[in-house]
Amino acid sequence: MTIRVLIADDQMMVREGFSVLLNAMPDIEVVGEAVNGREAIERVRELAPDVVLMDIRMPELNGIEATREIVASDDASKVLVLTTFDLDEYVYQALRAGASGFLLKDASARQLADGVRVVASGEALLAPTVTRRLITEFSRMAETPRLSAAVQAQQYGELTERETEVLVLIAQGLSNAEIASRLVVAESTIKTHVSRVLVKLGLRDRTQAAVFAYEARLVTPG
Repeated sequence: MTIRVLIADDQMMVREGFSVLLNAMPDIEVVGEAVNGREAIERVRELAPDVVLMDIRMPELNGIEATREIVASDDASKVLVLTTFDLDEYVYQALRAGASGFLLKDASARQLADGVRVVASGEALLAPTVTRRLITEFSRMAETPRLSAAVQAQQYGELTERETEVLVLIAQGLSNAEIASRLVVAESTIKTHVSRVLVKLGLRDRTQAAVFAYEARLVTPG
């Protein structure tokens, strides 16, 4: 299947450059562009792309707010945030708003395409350019738990012991294959556990599961 992509960035050269790189891939098609967050929301409603490449700093409506609105809608589009700096203070906010990951703007053509693919599949925690050190750095911004003790108990209290274990490993950046190896079970079993975790917690993907785990203090920075 062809992955349909929308590029939202206020810089024309960025939009055109990414369009050329992605359209050169046999399994990816750029179906539209947007110059600000408000237009990105409108174009998502019109085009229903699989993935939105979303710049954070844009006029009228920034990428964080646009991401929040897109994720809150019934649309199935996933957001991959674009940023210039790998420790951009706004990236963690974008992840909390519902972004499925982020990618540096200086990523190579291969990294860009791979980032789109992993976000579209929902199988990867974050795009390839993101290291586990970064998610730890962003988790430090949450100095106090975002979730109240009552909400924490109600939400992750429904998870089984094994599902909680899988959630923690997701937050540590492990893939399904790595989790399966760690727990000495089949990868298909881990996929089932991951699906149940997402359903029970009402989350969209693995990235949101990782953010939940950090904010609920199931996993601590470092």
